[in-house]
This record gives sequence, structure tokens and C-alpha cells, in this order.
Amino acid sequence: MNYPQAQTYLQELQFHKIKLGLDSMRSFLARVGHPEQQLRYVHVAGTNGKGSVSVTLLTLLASAGYRVGLYTSPHLSSVRERFRINDDFISREKFAELATRIKGVLGAEKITYFEFTTALALLWFAESGIDLVILETGMGGRLDATNVVVPLVSVITNVTMDHEAYLGTTVAAVAGEKAGIIKEAVPVVSGMAADEGLEVVQRTCRERNAPLYLYGRDFHSEQGKDRFWSWLPEDALLPAERLDALRCSMRGSYQLVNASLALAVLALLRPHGFLLSAEQIQKALASVRWPGRLEHICLQRHSRVVAEQVQATDGENVCYLLDGAHNPAGVESLVLTLRHDYEYKRLIVIWGAMLDKDLGKTLPLIGELAEVLLLTRPEGERAAEPEQLLAHLDGWMQGRCECIARVDQALVRAEVLAAAGDLIVVAGSLYLIGAVRKILLGELVT
Repeated sequence: MNYPQAQTYLQELQFHKIKLGLDSMRSFLARVGHPEQQLRYVHVAGTNGKGSVSVTLLTLLASAGYRVGLYTSPHLSSVRERFRINDDFISREKFAELATRIKGVLGAEKITYFEFTTALALLWFAESGIDLVILETGMGGRLDATNVVVPLVSVITNVTMDHEAYLGTTVAAVAGEKAGIIKEAVPVVSGMAADEGLEVVQRTCRERNAPLYLYGRDFHSEQGKDRFWSWLPEDALLPAERLDALRCSMRGSYQLVNASLALAVLALLRPHGFLLSAEQIQKALASVRWPGRLEHICLQRHSRVVAEQVQATDGENVCYLLDGAHNPAGVESLVLTLRHDYEYKRLIVIWGAMLDKDLGKTLPLIGELAEVLLLTRPEGERAAEPEQLLAHLDGWMQGRCECIARVDQALVRAEVLAAAGDLIVVAGSLYLIGAVRKILLGELVT
């Protein structure tokens, strides 16, 4: 297969619905020589923040000269975004080559889209001679296709409600699924809140003799002046020293938690030979970029060329904030960040979401803050129609809304409405973020 043919083959696997379980992955990996056993891993699960922790850890290690693989999901506009070694995404040719190999091994057998991309990632990483793989779960953990590895460190960022149809209807049930990545004697880093979910993770760690390093107990962050902060280890068993004069490139107080988790993982990787100086850490943290997650962009109004060093919309430029917040906890964090870390006159929000999300909790949160709310529909069979979104808002909020089915037309409308000092926020679904970002900046992977 060439690359377009491989894309078509992969898209056809979308008809095979989500299937949690490890039998298909283990069977396939056995037939190709167990590439997963040839690599070292950090395995990352959690409701929110998985990608931020993962890309922060990648940036830190790559800055020190290590070759690190990163596998994340979903992608914004190109499936190749899911596969990365340091700053390099998988090439079209290599993607097609490995996809052809997988198809040949499977024969008439079918696996899911996510199983296919996970298998492709493991094959690519195994043949690439890398030092470490950062492997992000797709959903849950216990039965996730990535849960065929034994990592050096496991991470559970946090646990809140999402994907209830697959993971359970209580925080404890969801935590039980995510705790499934905890392996015997493998240390765990977590930013979980003190609730029933944490109790589940703590119990699982005890049962599996896995040391647990918890944000706020064993290490924490301390905010300083001018957006500088410090990272402080509290547990004597955590092999690290205090780090000062740190700065995150992304705003939002929760990004300090994500960065702190990455630094705790880095400390636990020290005995395995991964060593960074304080200066390397400071420089790398300030350079972390994670497209579509609190991504601030300013473009010239008519040409959509990037406008340098612009903070707010003016007569010549329009500013956007793209964030993939799609569940209640994610939207709460976005709203908190908008209230405390950004200045604007009016907030113009473009919102699109999947119908199976908790629209009754997410949409009103952002609706209260928005001066104008443009409801649209990203591609995907699960996407909600604008009128379905509108039904989840109170009457006074509905008066601020416009329903615009096409994403490109919603973006044009937002730009027409944006005056000096205004900010356009795009949120609700990563499918929407991907569509808008592609219009504004082109493909992330070329």
C-alpha cells in the first residue's frame, strides 16, 4: 500500500467499534516477534492532562539528547501526529510500509483503529533504536490496547468522569480501569485528588507493591513572581532536588501540576540513566508546545499570516485560543484559566462537541463566560448538531447563541464579530480544534 491506500484501509477500521481488551493486541504482537518487549516505557493514563505530561516529558528528555518516542491520541488533522520521535513525526513512506506489514500479518482478521495505530507505533519504535517510549493510553487503562507493556514508570494524571459508557458511572469505577496500568513493583506518579478514586489507586499500589508518588504529598509546585515557579520534592525516596526559576510556556495553574508530574517521572528515571541538569530542565520547560491545548494564536486579519508578539485582537490582527477541553473537568480548567490568565474585552466562543459528552455540564460553564457563542458541528458521526447543543442552555444564554453548521463559516463569523480587545476561543472537541487549526495554520504534519 502507498500512503493514501494505507489511510483508506485504516479509515475502514473505524467501522469496527471500540473494543476494550488485550487479546487481539497480544495475538498480533506475538506474530511479529513481540516488539513491545524490546523497548523501555513510561505509560501514561488519566482523564485529562495525559498529552501535556507526555509532551513535557518528551521535550525534557529530547533537550538532553535522548531519542524518545511519543505515541498519543487522538490526532488533530493527520493520523501521523500520533507517532513521533523527538521532533520528527513518522514519514508517509514509513507509515505505509508498516501499515502494509500489519495488513499482511492480519490477513482476513480485523482489529480496531486504535489497536492498529498502537501496533504500528510499537513496530516503528522497536526498529528505530530509541532510548525510551512515552505511551499514552487511549481510553481507561486496564483493557486499553497499550496495556501490553511493563514500563519503568506509570503515570495516572487524574481521574474524573468521561467515557462513562465504557469505563463506569462512578469515579471509583473509572479509577479502577485506569489503575489497571499499575504493574508489580513499578513506581506510579499521580496528580489525583483526595477522593474515592485515589483510594482505589492507593489500594492497587499496595496490592502490587508499586510505590506511589502523589502530587501535593510527595512533591508539589510553588508559584513565584512573574509566572516563575519552583518544584519541590518532599519524599526522601524521590531521587531529586528542588528546582527553582521554572517557567511553563502554557498558561493555566493546572499546567504546573502537569509539569510537576513530568518532573517527578524524570526523577524516577534517573536510576535508569536518564540525567538532566537544572539548566536543561529550565530551558526545556519554557519551550514545551502542545498544539490545540491552550494554544494562543494571533493572525493578521485578512491574510491569516502569524502576527508576532501580539497579545490581543486589534484592527489588524485577530487572536484565538484553541483548547481541546471536552469534559466537565477540562472545561472547568479552561474557564478558570480564562478568568485568571487572560485579559480581553469580549469572549467569542466557537463550540462543537460529540453527542455522547456531558453537554449539560460542559456547555453552560463556557456559556456563562461568553459574550457570543457560535455553535457548530465538527466532522464525525457522533458530532452533535448545533440545535442539539442549543437545547442544553438556559434561555438567557440561548439569546447569545448563533447556530452555524459549517465550521469554516463559524470561524468567519467569529472573525467578523471580533473587535479590538476581543478573544476568540475554540473548544468542545478535538475534532473541532483540528478543523479550525488546519484552516488557520495548515497541517501540523506535512
